[in-house]
Amino acid sequence: MKDLLATAEALARNAGAHALAGRTKGDFAVATKSTSTDIVTRYDRECETMIVGGLRDAFPNDAIVGEEGASSPGSTGIEWHVDPIDGTVNYLYGLPGWAVSVGARDADGPLVGAVYVPALDEMFCAARGGGATLNGRPISVNAVASLPTALVATGFAYDASVRVRQGAVVSAMIGGVRDIRRLGAASVDLCFVACGRLDAYFEAGLHSWDTMAARLVVTEAGGTVTSLDGGPVRDDEIMAAAPGVHAALVDLRSRASRDVDNGNLRPGT
Repeated sequence: MKDLLATAEALARNAGAHALAGRTKGDFAVATKSTSTDIVTRYDRECETMIVGGLRDAFPNDAIVGEEGASSPGSTGIEWHVDPIDGTVNYLYGLPGWAVSVGARDADGPLVGAVYVPALDEMFCAARGGGATLNGRPISVNAVASLPTALVATGFAYDASVRVRQGAVVSAMIGGVRDIRRLGAASVDLCFVACGRLDAYFEAGLHSWDTMAARLVVTEAGGTVTSLDGGPVRDDEIMAAAPGVHAALVDLRSRASRDVDNGNLRPGT
């Protein structure tokens, strides 16, 4: 497992350095994907090529799933999930909240994960059963036990109609927590939960590459990671929190969602 984690860390760091250098040059060659606000740059693609090439050299029989399409089957039971730049909009605008995420899972779940935040020069790492670290130092989630004092983060969909409903749910929740932040990169949000900069994070409409590495960082830092309703974690949604507030946050979000669906709170009002 040490070889897996060391490889993930090295590839994430090298790709992050390449993306950071590209950010300085500014030649992004921006294109769009699912919507006009869902963007990809040349550095997303170049970083994915770098990472996938390194994985194929090191572990040629492992499967790979990449956000920008560089995917391949494998035969070992290990599957790598790569997000070359998580938070591309932040990256394009010069905001620091973007990361390179490289994680692997097997039949039992996430196995290793490395999330590198180049603008902060912060490397979050975890291996199953081995704890979580930030730049080599052990980290843990906060000991918060009261939801009204919990600082929570979330994210929103690219589709505007979905985003409006999500905003209504957040509006219904915000009076029950300290505050709600929207930072713009799932992997960064999760790692900030792991190191205590946030108490919780939730989001729907995700993909495996968004969270595979970082959700292991959270669990190895002592956090609780589930689906939005508190069930087994899914690739397309996540609720990650300090254990002392997780159940209460699940309940708060569920009640807010029902209120919106029942018309007690209308999106956009």
